Amino acid sequence: MNSDWLESVVAVMQSQGIGFAAGLSDAEISRAEAAHRFRFPADLRALLQHAQPMGDRFPDWREPESAFILDRLSWPADSMCFDIEHDAFWMPEWGRRPEDLGAANAVARAAVRKAPFLIPVFAHRYLPAMPLRPGNPIFSVWQTDIIYYGFDLASWLEKEFGVPNPLPAPSGPREIELWSELERRN
Repeated sequence: MNSDWLESVVAVMQSQGIGFAAGLSDAEISRAEAAHRFRFPADLRALLQHAQPMGDRFPDWREPESAFILDRLSWPADSMCFDIEHDAFWMPEWGRRPEDLGAANAVARAAVRKAPFLIPVFAHRYLPAMPLRPGNPIFSVWQTDIIYYGFDLASWLEKEFGVPNPLPAPSGPREIELWSELERRN
């Protein structure tokens, strides 16, 4: 993630009407991480510290307790519980499904808490916080319809916004506990 590429990210996205604010400071990054007990992987951190994408579908990490961010953080578990109630979703790995809906939802929420934390990056697109290194995939999370939307941050920016990717495209996504399993079900 060199500065020339980061500048091209901003330029291409601005040409599509996406605004940017100044990049986040170390203190602002730390505040967001502390608020939700995760760490930004280096590639996402580099982008956010270069320039903060702005708009109604981007999280504003300067306001880590905003209603938008809190909603996006609860979305993966909430939408999974929606599918448990309305679409009879259940993962065999969780054992026998409890008859009580509240108990079934508790099992799903525990599985989400155990899985790598999903960092919202845009609308219902998420980057796993773990492993804490560049190259994690971007997931599109819509209830339990979870798909890879990029094998890494650069390939997602290329797919979503048309940002030229200077890196060799990964041959496949990094495996992420729970989220990759859900993706394979689709």
